[in-house]
Amino acid sequence: MSNGRIRLRRVLIVFGVLFVVSLGFVLWYKAATHLAPPQVKADPFSQNDVIQDEDSILHLANNFLLKNDLGLYEMYLEGDGYERGLAHGILCKDLILYQEGVFIKQLKQIIPNERYLSMLKYATLFFNRHMPEYIPTEYLEEIYGISKAHPDSFNFIGDKYDRVLNYHAAHDIGHTMQQYMLVGCTSFSAWDGYTNDSQIVVGRNFDFYMGDDFARNKVVSFFNPDSGYAFATVSWPGFIGAVSGMNLEGLAITINASAGSPPTSTKMPIAILVREILQKASNIDEALAICKKRETFVSESILVSSAKDRKTVIIEKSPTILGVFERNESRISCSNHYQSKAFENDEWNKDNIQNSDSPYRLARMNELMDQYPNMDVEDVAAILRSKEGLFGVDIGLGNQKSVNQLICHHAVIFKPEERKMWVSAPPYNLGAFACYDLKEIFALKSPKKGGLYRRDLLITSDPFLKTDAYAKYELFKKLKPYLVFYTQHPDFPQPAFKWIQLFEDCNPNWYHTHVMLGDYHVATKNLLQAKWHYKKALSLEIASVGEKESIIKKLNKLEKTK
Repeated sequence: MSNGRIRLRRVLIVFGVLFVVSLGFVLWYKAATHLAPPQVKADPFSQNDVIQDEDSILHLANNFLLKNDLGLYEMYLEGDGYERGLAHGILCKDLILYQEGVFIKQLKQIIPNERYLSMLKYATLFFNRHMPEYIPTEYLEEIYGISKAHPDSFNFIGDKYDRVLNYHAAHDIGHTMQQYMLVGCTSFSAWDGYTNDSQIVVGRNFDFYMGDDFARNKVVSFFNPDSGYAFATVSWPGFIGAVSGMNLEGLAITINASAGSPPTSTKMPIAILVREILQKASNIDEALAICKKRETFVSESILVSSAKDRKTVIIEKSPTILGVFERNESRISCSNHYQSKAFENDEWNKDNIQNSDSPYRLARMNELMDQYPNMDVEDVAAILRSKEGLFGVDIGLGNQKSVNQLICHHAVIFKPEERKMWVSAPPYNLGAFACYDLKEIFALKSPKKGGLYRRDLLITSDPFLKTDAYAKYELFKKLKPYLVFYTQHPDFPQPAFKWIQLFEDCNPNWYHTHVMLGDYHVATKNLLQAKWHYKKALSLEIASVGEKESIIKKLNKLEKTK
């Protein structure tokens, strides 16, 4: 055999081995990341069974979906896990198509590089491959039922069941993307001498931000499971987890992200844990027992208010530590850092307290609660809508140090002892708060024209909606992506100075406005203006130490430029 043929044979052998190894890896990866759906019974109903009545309410057996006259969707589901999930998917099919589309679109905006986005997809699928082992079968069946309604058009992300299961860890994944400020919530509670009727009252802003389109369709869901307690949640179409909710036993729960070490393996998504508590627990001890039993992979503060216990506590849970924080006085506040002794030596928590916006926002909540010593639900709404900083200082609209950052997906007010909850209508938490009486709704189990909420207990919309300041803020949001484009494309024909001035005038007291303008002027080589805006930003209330250091670094770099 000639030397040429020998070399060719060796090359073919090498390529053959590489091909076999690569193929083996691909087959192993697909097998490892594919999540086998649970075994379920035959479908009890289908899309053909949906009936739309004269009031545009969708009915499916005893389940229903409607959009009320405030713009909130209301859904009632009953039965076992698979029945609830299947009904959820069928009733919300069009909403789910829209929701998944905007979620993926927002991910692409956050991570525009297709290569990095593809890497994130594969890494997420691999990281979460053992997730089903930590989720009760009932909820896996419910998720599988929903997944049947998901479109084939997004199969490039993964099979329907695989990707819907992974979507239920979206809040947890947001922890690992804190530089994008996806997760940063606020909650508080008061009772006894701090409320007008001594009953527990709870307020929360859920600031999980995936864009305005993602928050467009809010769903107030009423679950009547065949086991456990009936309960209500506020979330989005296609999601069975709970981030804000209350059950018929008078147990109300909200969650706030906290800082912790990057997760090394998947466990139970925090929203599924809260869902289980709402369905299975009637008091704080039972909620705590479930928290101890379940393993989660991110750090979270869980504010739990109990009508039976007549108090509110914060269960603080990380992958390795569990603590409970409660105060001697009858009020409590929660932002995004731990407060219990269990975490007083935790390095991640100490760094979070020192460098983030969380302590400032907690102080602002306490300051506002001092201003309402005999709190009622309207006072709670006023606190949740507060846009100012400490001492009422204007720190710019959208500042992360504000209680109301004008990004929240929803706001909720609970009165557990009365089994009532108020949910904010859009936009943000500025629209009217609709009151839902859980005793009444689960007794009737039927829809009403215009919605299930109590019109006599409506909290009116924020007057801020009719101000010039709000109009300017909405304009600011529309102009923002254009400024980013001009900054990234300095060779493109640039806007007139009046346009730049308009952008600044729309939100002049937010430090980030001036950071963006500084970046723009650097890109267009107007260094004197860039210095001025960076210095202006440093004179305003900056959300975190890291952001302040970043601005100083940019300014110092310019100062060295001749």
